[in-house]
Amino acid sequence: MKKFFSLLGFDPTKHLVKTEVLAGLTTFMTMSYILAVNPLILSAAGMDRGAVFSATVISAAIATLLMAFYAKMPFAQASGMGLNAFFAYTLVLMMGYSWQEALAAVFVEGIFFILLTIFHVRQAIVDSIPQNLRYALSVGIGLFIAYLGLKNGDIIIANEENLTVIGPLTATSGLATIGILLGAVLIRYKVKGALFFTIIITTIIGIPMGVTKLPEGFSIFSMPISIEPIAMKMDFHHFLTLDLKYYIVVLTMLLMDIFDTIGTLIGTIESAGLKDKNGQMPELSKALMADAIGTSVGAMCGTSTVTTYVESTTGIAEGGRTGLTAFTVAVLFILSLFLAPFFLIIPAAATTSALVLVGTMMLNPVKNINFTDITELLPAFFVIIIIPLAASIAEGIVWGVLSYVLVKILAGKARELSISLYIIAVIFVFSYVLDFLQ
Repeated sequence: MKKFFSLLGFDPTKHLVKTEVLAGLTTFMTMSYILAVNPLILSAAGMDRGAVFSATVISAAIATLLMAFYAKMPFAQASGMGLNAFFAYTLVLMMGYSWQEALAAVFVEGIFFILLTIFHVRQAIVDSIPQNLRYALSVGIGLFIAYLGLKNGDIIIANEENLTVIGPLTATSGLATIGILLGAVLIRYKVKGALFFTIIITTIIGIPMGVTKLPEGFSIFSMPISIEPIAMKMDFHHFLTLDLKYYIVVLTMLLMDIFDTIGTLIGTIESAGLKDKNGQMPELSKALMADAIGTSVGAMCGTSTVTTYVESTTGIAEGGRTGLTAFTVAVLFILSLFLAPFFLIIPAAATTSALVLVGTMMLNPVKNINFTDITELLPAFFVIIIIPLAASIAEGIVWGVLSYVLVKILAGKARELSISLYIIAVIFVFSYVLDFLQ
């Protein structure tokens, strides 16, 4: 057992098994919504919904096990939100590609991702991001996931005039509010597993409130659904015909994946204090590789881009610091193949508390941002404000980097910029030009 724990980076003199397992449970519960949402989104592209459920589970388990044993870090992976919508609604429904051709694009994007990681290009990208922007990423991601939580709980709703407003008091928003207050109290009294227990309790409370739905003939167990209808069904036709438009699609997906992943990892590592004494992130390259491999594995299973989940922050907030946390998440994903009906009854409102409270705690690095130098403050502000308002970590990074480079140049501080930061800025500008030309 000791050797097994060492493979996960678990040191019994520094870590507790109970803490790591509870952290894994918490992470899984806050991201388990993907098991219901991803099949729904990809089925819109014509894919078999049951098969997509199993593909989502299997790919998430494999990718998260890679994170556990190879990177030895507490991050979980699964089909990314936003990336799956791009797959179904943009590539298939809007641009007219088949879901098989879209899967091929995901697979190739993953291969490029792996190559970039092997040659340390991704690491160079991460290292080139200024420290103030790293602090801002943590804050921006915190605001983003808090916003997602409030939205999932109907506390914030869409509005034509003001985009979003506070929603009316309903059973859903009431349950979400109860969860936030309950979670805050449990955290205040330092209850271990506070966020996880809050999710379970609010799910139970949601039954008499009518928010947690128990279908007729409800059964916790079911046999796994085959992925045969969608597994290994990639169609590489457009690569062979040298379709430039298709290549642009792959490049777009690559950029989205790179900066969503980098933003998530930097922000969560920053907030979790997982850096070494020199302020570096020694295992980051391995985490990036696990993420890259996960993307191609996901395509082979039959699902959209697999990426590191920002909800991993909920487990980190519970004390998860090693691969044992990720291993726990992977095991729960595997078990969910047989427990699909159970996980599908957890309402979005029950996860609101975890997302809002973790988002709140991720605001802490804001105190480290340089507020006296406008060339540092303005780019940091763009990162913080764009991520939640645009619902995109990638866009937040783009605006932060471009504004950082431009402001520094205009302020006569161009010598503070690295060559790699210039290169990244040029790539960002090029990606915008490609979007404009499409």
